[in-house]
Amino acid sequence: MRGGLLQLSGMVVDLVQRVDHLPAPGEEVETSEFVMTAGGGFNAMAAARRMGVPVTYGGMLGQGPLAQIVADALHAEGIALAGARRAATDQGSCVVIVDRMGERSFITYHGAEREIDLPHLASLSAPSHDYALLTGYSLYKPRSAAAFLAWFKTLARPPLIVFDPGPVVGEIPRATLDEAMRRADWVSANSAEAQVLTGETDAAKAAAQLSSGREGALVRVGRQGCWLAQGGSVRHVPGFEVEAIDTNGAGDTHDGCFIAAIILGYGAGDAAMIANASAAISTTRFGPATAPDFSETRGFLAARGIEIATPGNQERGQPGVNAAHHGGG
Repeated sequence: MRGGLLQLSGMVVDLVQRVDHLPAPGEEVETSEFVMTAGGGFNAMAAARRMGVPVTYGGMLGQGPLAQIVADALHAEGIALAGARRAATDQGSCVVIVDRMGERSFITYHGAEREIDLPHLASLSAPSHDYALLTGYSLYKPRSAAAFLAWFKTLARPPLIVFDPGPVVGEIPRATLDEAMRRADWVSANSAEAQVLTGETDAAKAAAQLSSGREGALVRVGRQGCWLAQGGSVRHVPGFEVEAIDTNGAGDTHDGCFIAAIILGYGAGDAAMIANASAAISTTRFGPATAPDFSETRGFLAARGIEIATPGNQERGQPGVNAAHHGGG
């Protein structure tokens, strides 16, 4: 482990509200819970940092009250900020509406996090990091997409790049997606996003296709866990049944914990299991950045009869636990 994780995707401020149902046109719905907190790229960073790895925010920070919330959150988690340059505008925001089933809807306003350009990316000292995380949110706006695509042409390895296309995958031009996929060492997507990328409705087949020509791929299937494809093999890593109250940020938690576990020396199988457990725990809490720390995840697994192997004691990419212990709860 050298420089840990570099987060390339931007931070916003989430205004999270719990409602019984989404309002119809003209209807007013009262929220039962409200929280204003750092979100967006922060969620995966917090998850990785709570696993114990170094994390650096490589996105843009602005100026204003929302940017101050972001800066305070970075400081509280011990996350480094790359570069001193600040955008002249405030950070963006996202209204997150969580219904009684724990599903969420988003209303987003973009701000400083979209002010990415090539000079900023060139200043990041990216090769000093083990991994970098990029999401589709950085690629569906022409200005930031152009900066990233130009930067990719000169970016060496390390860092290894994990690309999560996110829910905006359908809005990213195919040529941009293809360039990002060419540079990605890992792809992590939910089943719907994987289908957009591959045309495959079968998550296992989608994972296999996404892994071709790179280190590997993960296709997340909610509470059922994920499909892990690496080295020509595909296997299901089961999830965990919990009482979910808010799924906001679960995919980010999965990304951050998977990357952190790999950095700590775990094989991909154990890393995927750890990520499944951490994401499940995160859904039992209200808000976006609700990832547990590593000791809590270990306790969660131990309570289900799962003891994770010591990092590095398993073959690369192979599970270090008895798969029979993975059942859905």
